[in-house]
Amino acid sequence: MKDFSFVTNSHPAYIESLYNAYREDPASVDPEWIKFFEGFDFAVSNVNGKAGAAATGTTALGVSNEQLTKELGVYRLIQAYRKKGHLIAKTNPIRERKDRQANLDLAHFGLTDADLKTEFFAGQIVGLGKAPLEKIVQHVKEIYAGKVGIEFTYINDLKKIEWLQKEMETTLRKPLAADQKKRVLTKLNQGVMFEQFLHTKYIGQKRFSLEGGETTIPALDAMINTAAEYGVKEAVIGMAHRGRLNVLANILGKTYEQIFSEFEGTAIPDTTMGSGDVKYHLGFRASIQTPAGKEVNVQLTPNPSHLEVVDPVVVGFARSKADVIYNSDYDQILPILLHGDAAIAGQGVVYEVAQMSKLRGYYTGGTMHFVINNQIGFTTDFEDARSSDYCTSVASIVQAPVFHVNGDDVEATVKVAEIATRYRQEFNSDIYIDMVCYRKHGHNEGDDPKFTQPKLYEAIEKHPNPREIYSRELIANGDVDAAIAQEMEKAFWKDLQERLDNVKQHPLPYKYQAPEVWWQELRKSTPEDFVKSPDTAISKADLDKLFADIMAIPEGFKTLRKVDKLLKDKQKLFAEQGLLDWASGELLAYASILQSGKDVRLSGQDVKRGTFSHRHAVLRSEENDEEYSRLSRIGDNQGKFRIYNSLLSEFAVLGFEYGYSIATPNALTIWEAQFGDFMNGAQTLIDQFITSAETKWQKQSGLVMLLPHGYEGQGPEHSSARLERFLQQCAEYNIFITNCTTSASFFHALRRQLALPFRKPMINFSPKANLRHVRSYSPVTDFTQGGFKEVLDDPFITEPARVKKVLLCTGKMYFDLSEKQMKEDRKDVAVVRLEQLYPLPIAQLEAIQQKYKGATWFWVQEEPLNMGAAGFLQMNLKQFNYGVISRNPSAATATGYGKVHAQEQQEIIDTAFNI
Repeated sequence: MKDFSFVTNSHPAYIESLYNAYREDPASVDPEWIKFFEGFDFAVSNVNGKAGAAATGTTALGVSNEQLTKELGVYRLIQAYRKKGHLIAKTNPIRERKDRQANLDLAHFGLTDADLKTEFFAGQIVGLGKAPLEKIVQHVKEIYAGKVGIEFTYINDLKKIEWLQKEMETTLRKPLAADQKKRVLTKLNQGVMFEQFLHTKYIGQKRFSLEGGETTIPALDAMINTAAEYGVKEAVIGMAHRGRLNVLANILGKTYEQIFSEFEGTAIPDTTMGSGDVKYHLGFRASIQTPAGKEVNVQLTPNPSHLEVVDPVVVGFARSKADVIYNSDYDQILPILLHGDAAIAGQGVVYEVAQMSKLRGYYTGGTMHFVINNQIGFTTDFEDARSSDYCTSVASIVQAPVFHVNGDDVEATVKVAEIATRYRQEFNSDIYIDMVCYRKHGHNEGDDPKFTQPKLYEAIEKHPNPREIYSRELIANGDVDAAIAQEMEKAFWKDLQERLDNVKQHPLPYKYQAPEVWWQELRKSTPEDFVKSPDTAISKADLDKLFADIMAIPEGFKTLRKVDKLLKDKQKLFAEQGLLDWASGELLAYASILQSGKDVRLSGQDVKRGTFSHRHAVLRSEENDEEYSRLSRIGDNQGKFRIYNSLLSEFAVLGFEYGYSIATPNALTIWEAQFGDFMNGAQTLIDQFITSAETKWQKQSGLVMLLPHGYEGQGPEHSSARLERFLQQCAEYNIFITNCTTSASFFHALRRQLALPFRKPMINFSPKANLRHVRSYSPVTDFTQGGFKEVLDDPFITEPARVKKVLLCTGKMYFDLSEKQMKEDRKDVAVVRLEQLYPLPIAQLEAIQQKYKGATWFWVQEEPLNMGAAGFLQMNLKQFNYGVISRNPSAATATGYGKVHAQEQQEIIDTAFNI
């Protein structure tokens, strides 16, 4: 919606010319001007109620120049309220709002108090017809500056603007029906009662209460009920810890008994989806019956204390469910993110997730964002927590509307929740609700907020809670409303006493979805599972067919000549030497998984081609840029191959893929970093979900992370994927750490992810230059026999008894050492590769130790001594005596000077052979 203030001082002839253009062709002027001129059509043929010609000094519209200017002023005033009314809306229940320079006084529009009784045709725009200015002002104030404010004028889509205007100017003003009021008060009672129960039963215990923001409960209830009426079968909720227990009890139906057992520390893991975390981080799932009889599956995902880290996990989880259960019909699944005001304004992952919202690879049909705006972050005032006017200002980057609503006005909040849900279903776009409320206690119940906000908390202490306010309003309304309030008041105290008396509640029945059944068919791992990897070979017939499939190009598709040559070289290598290079082995793994009916999803920066131009999973036509996926023609009943070049994000994209992976065990989900070093932008996600979620929440994931790693002289930001960080977090068989050196090794590692009777994340430290190394090629027999080999012995050694020294290494280091070994024909030195660093393949290493009895062992790495695997091995591989050869300890991962790099690398190699 445009601001037309630039015409304020224009000659009336300018407005007249616009009007004439409108009369000739309405489509030739801005749609908002159409509405403006519609109000004048009557005046053109009727002046002061009588038909006649225009008087002297009037325009062709039949009004005076002065009146036209005034009409334009009224029109601009209406537009200004639509655009900036939210800046003066009464959305703060505790204190006066900050002056945001709304400039909505009459004088700003060329009007005065003397015009208040004058009737203006501009009233037509807001449905009043010709009306006095004072009525128009009162009307727009009630709509756009009452207990609800809306930001939407930055939206370009006229349909969305008109839809939102209609909802604000009509729907929002309609009263709730008696049964709705009863439902609202019921949910509000439940929210308040829960907090009173915990405060009485567990006084002083941390629970991160919802007190002050209890209106969240009826608002969420309204969202889910409305969503169900508009086709939603499932809602996935992500939220931080404030109010989480209340949401679990009163939205998902988790019983007080279950929550009580968590306070006592006696909960059974299987009933909570996890036992290794505090109660206000746990997840839950339930099947909810709405008042209209619809059934909705509701999932609340577990979340650590890094508040917004759950956002991408939720949208990834929702996307996976949409793909697997609902055939990618996003209308049937609704992601809901609950934010705190400080977190949504302060944490960068919020911006990343917003930027993902419209992208093909990450689209979920729109996310509902609900902010519990406490006006404070721990002890930080909102004025110190953001530079923007609102904590939700990020919404404007994707033209998502924002409703700002007073949390003490429960009916207004519920109406907004219903409108926002219908908007999401209508336009499949993100939408934000900023519910301004307060936090009754400190950051937690043992914290005294008066240390930092004495004046604010003096006001909060005297302030009634939303239930008390709403009950009083209903009683004041009399008759039906008063009867509802009195009935619900009795029910409130009766239910609270029952909870305090430990009266038994019945958990809601739950029917498992197909992916949940698949998860149940898996089991937890045992130490014995890691002694040897399962057989993941495919038949020679399948290999031949699948190789032909991934090499076939559709007739008429003109591939770039350079790519065409690459593919022909791969075919020649296969036909003449029976070898598959790295990229062919990788695509063969995906093809074999797709052939079995399971899906593969791969995303990251440049993954279609591959950062190092090796993969070429998707080809582009030389003629018209058309895409062709080489994994799209595997078979009639093949699984779906979904591959997406991601936005330039690590944190949100990795979080999305993790969320996708935990929704179903029957899809291979992969995230590839452009360079492994860049994963440090997603370290929070790695620490708090990928490496620890199974221990904390009993959540398994088969996510694969591909992190290009290797010292090739490219400097400190393009060398190391920080192997040491991952190894430091290895315990309890939580993840696989691999560093594959051959195409067959990588093939089997990928297939193993879905072949095991459990799921573990796999972090693979991928090659870069060695993607094309001739010794990374594998013969066909390596694909048609056996499985993943955690350790690769030295194929160059023919007489083990001659070996005096064993150089144990991993990844690229093998090729550097092996080349010197072969060049100098060093049959006395064996170079042994660890293809898997965790779980450590102790049995295989012990077998090799027996083979090379009496040999001296060294661990050789290209990373500095304080990085790489050296420290991990010294702590965990104590069965062996071995020395360590590496770069010197360093603060940076690698040198930025090519010559220094080459010298350091040569020193490592020379030392390994000469020591």
